[in-house]
Amino acid sequence: MSISRPHSILVLGGARSGKSRFAEGLARASGHERLYLATGRPWDEEMAARIATHKADRASDGWTTYEEPIALRDALAKLDQPGRVILVDCLTLWVTNLMMEEGRDVDAEGAALAAKLGDLKATVILVSNEVGLGIVPENKMARAFRDHAGRLHQAIAAQAAEVYFVAAGLPLKMKG
Repeated sequence: MSISRPHSILVLGGARSGKSRFAEGLARASGHERLYLATGRPWDEEMAARIATHKADRASDGWTTYEEPIALRDALAKLDQPGRVILVDCLTLWVTNLMMEEGRDVDAEGAALAAKLGDLKATVILVSNEVGLGIVPENKMARAFRDHAGRLHQAIAAQAAEVYFVAAGLPLKMKG
């Protein structure tokens, strides 16, 4: 796939579905300068080790990594330049971070992010976990998370030029 003009791409899939690998391939194929905007937070030692491994892997593959767990829209604005592709991984971790912060309006921040996408000069690839395909969660926080993620995905998909769903490493183009 060749990215000829700046636009946004949403890549959805389940855990370990191959969505990040697919998104990275799209970014590589663009030929643009590749930036990785990571939203993960090291909540525990295992997550800290995952983040360190991912960072090392990306550095050896020509990525420049930036980390922003909360102010995603501001980070995109700072990194935005023509000739760049910015891979945001991942939106569901961002939703988690927002939910864990006191006084955040997750839906408003998601709507603001979606609205910002049309203003960017860089191509932005957003990766997220599709969490709405399973059973209704048994607790209030998990249901709120699923609902916030679902609304965010709908808002981003409405703005995105392309949307993919990845399962078992196989992408299905849904839009674009």
